[in-house]
Amino acid sequence: MKALMQDKRVVVIGAGSCGEGWGNGKAAAFLYAQEGARVLAIDRDRAAAEETQRLIREAGGICEVAAADVTLSSDVADLTEAAMDHYGGIDVLHNNVGISFTGGPEETTEEEWERLIRVNQTSVFLTCKHVLPIMTKQRAGSIINISSIAALRWIGFPYSAYTTSKAAILGFTENLAAQYAPYGIRANCILPGLMDTPMIYSPLTAAYGGNVEEMRAQRNKQCPMGFMGDAWDIANASLFLASDMSRYVTGTRLVVDGGLSLGAVRP
Repeated sequence: MKALMQDKRVVVIGAGSCGEGWGNGKAAAFLYAQEGARVLAIDRDRAAAEETQRLIREAGGICEVAAADVTLSSDVADLTEAAMDHYGGIDVLHNNVGISFTGGPEETTEEEWERLIRVNQTSVFLTCKHVLPIMTKQRAGSIINISSIAALRWIGFPYSAYTTSKAAILGFTENLAAQYAPYGIRANCILPGLMDTPMIYSPLTAAYGGNVEEMRAQRNKQCPMGFMGDAWDIANASLFLASDMSRYVTGTRLVVDGGLSLGAVRP
């Protein structure tokens, strides 16, 4: 049986991990490669991307790396050129870069706001701006943007800048889907819920009283299924949207949250 991503050329933005373990982008890059894709792992921290590359290659997959700050158009142009040099095209663009911090408008400085919007929101605009001409010429492609259920609902603490950036990605993706459908390009969002990944430990612990184990316990309890998801839950959803299994799916919001956004209460 043919692998789901056989010979597809995949660019994963944010393919490293900000700590030990599996982040969403790292797991997605690994799974794409396991299913036969040729992956270009992009991260601002080259060492983090190279760790993903090492794991992929040790498992028999194909992966090249590039370091880039995707808030800079020049860096995005360079990584796009690198993808073309390595693989001759781009079939999948996976936007996973993101930062977070807690606080509402009063607590958030203008500098913090502008930095978060640039990292979480402008980066998606820039990668699409540079990759879409390639996909349009190919008349095929899949774009996967990682949003959050924070774009849809209050999740227990002030999160205004992050929520704003992730809500913007929903509208941006839907516009992409409508505009580029005639070119065979699909664009979809994944909305993770409360996930147990390295990203949560530094910026979010304070919102749960400063105790990591208490944070994990509270977040597990908040989930109707009784536990947080992990990076592989997002990677599996990404695989569906990147592969031809979802060839007739575009403009959708795929919620991966164990029922949290339903407003369900765990017994």
